[in-house]
Amino acid sequence: MLKRTAGIFLGLSLWAGAAAELRAQATPPQAPTGVEHGLEDAVKWKWRVLPSEEKFWGLELPEPPPAAPLNAPAPAATPRDMANSYEVKKGDALVLVGKKFGLTVAQLKAANGLANDMIRIGQVLKIPTPEECIALGLPPELPKPRPVPGGNSKTEKKAPDPATLVDQEVFLLQIFLDRSGFTAGPINGKTSLDFQKLVYLYQLNHADAGDTEQLKAKALARVGEMTTKYILKHEDFRFIAPPKAEKPTEIKPPEPKPKPKAVPKATPVPLPTYKEMTESTMLAYNSPWEFVAERFHCSEDLLRLLNPGIKPQPAAGTEFIVPNVVPIQIEKAFDPPLQPPADPQNVMTAVIVDLSRLEIYNNERLVAVMPVAPARPGLRGKGTWKILDALPRPRLATLQEPRDLPKPTNNFFTGEGSAPAASAPALTSDQYLPAGPNNPVGVLWIDLAKSDSPEPLPYGLHGTSIPSEMRSRSGLGGFRLTNWDIIRAVHLLPKGAPLQWKQTSSAVPQAARPSL
Repeated sequence: MLKRTAGIFLGLSLWAGAAAELRAQATPPQAPTGVEHGLEDAVKWKWRVLPSEEKFWGLELPEPPPAAPLNAPAPAATPRDMANSYEVKKGDALVLVGKKFGLTVAQLKAANGLANDMIRIGQVLKIPTPEECIALGLPPELPKPRPVPGGNSKTEKKAPDPATLVDQEVFLLQIFLDRSGFTAGPINGKTSLDFQKLVYLYQLNHADAGDTEQLKAKALARVGEMTTKYILKHEDFRFIAPPKAEKPTEIKPPEPKPKPKAVPKATPVPLPTYKEMTESTMLAYNSPWEFVAERFHCSEDLLRLLNPGIKPQPAAGTEFIVPNVVPIQIEKAFDPPLQPPADPQNVMTAVIVDLSRLEIYNNERLVAVMPVAPARPGLRGKGTWKILDALPRPRLATLQEPRDLPKPTNNFFTGEGSAPAASAPALTSDQYLPAGPNNPVGVLWIDLAKSDSPEPLPYGLHGTSIPSEMRSRSGLGGFRLTNWDIIRAVHLLPKGAPLQWKQTSSAVPQAARPSL
């Protein structure tokens, strides 16, 4: 697998070669094929972005679980809890100690200056970090797929390690690139053209990762273990909507011939209707799965793959295996300062390329890449705009006025045109979609203006409630990023930073791309 993946990335540098070739390969974004759930009518109306009060950022917590007894035994220490040392115990051998920490015998011997494999009880061994292993000339190896314990035994059957069910090299690089500010969307352990372009852009701008081996060594040193653990907390449920009560099912008489049981699948969580959204105090995550997946920048499918034994409605205390990224902490996402002050020594600029990715530069050095998608077909920019203020916890307001006016009509006999009559709003007072991570514009909104105007445009940079589908479904707002990316972008871009629009593909006729 490693040789195959190495070929992929070496091939990338061959087909890419230079930035001009990457631009030549660019393809225009595909038009959305559907509408975000619950917004089928709402996409036809005019909407305004408004601030919300901080007191509405979070739901009322359910009753906490009973406290554990005071004399409850402390959990046993795991290798991850220990410092960078290990005390040899009876029955230990270097190969066994190495397995506990994911190291080889050669790495342990080199780190401890051992001439042979002999160790003694009570001896304290140094446990080298991935960076130290690389400095010793012995870089850590990628985890190899392990066989299912028990072999063909009928008495012992265990599930295979979930981490072996994804492409290990792609998974590692997605985590590493995410930690470096380069993302191609939710982490899913799968390669794609967008992912390959992202790898190329990173290698193009980092001389210490110019070839496959350098990139792999750097990724291993930065990431270490590819997964970590997250225990769902009681306070997390401030941001998770309670499950809907199930409707009673009709009792049917038993069928004469029982049908074979189907393979159990993850039960889809019922999504709220538009009416239910407007009646909510906060548009929270629909399930703990969605909460944990967004917190660790991955798809729900990957999260379920890594955690096959967790029930559909996880409770507080549930332990998840998650990608080892720097998590989004929604409870602290808006701690000041939100936007950095402008710094003449560190000039920040942004570029949206082909309506598909946001590139952020510090003194003309590429420091972040994020996928971006228009919220509706035909929305695009031209020339240079600028970044204005950031609005945390945005909510949306509408009077249900039609967004698009009817076209002018011509009198058949006189040839004179008549302007369409303005449609009266359907409502006399605003109707709101409240703030929350599942608001169509996500957790943050950044106002944008044209370079020669101080007035914000109606289309900003913002988050999304559908990170895995933001390119395939239309919705409300302007230009969408994932919630974790919009949080990162707002901490990089000061007010006044220029935002340039670049179109590198001529595949889409200009007439089909109305500018703003």
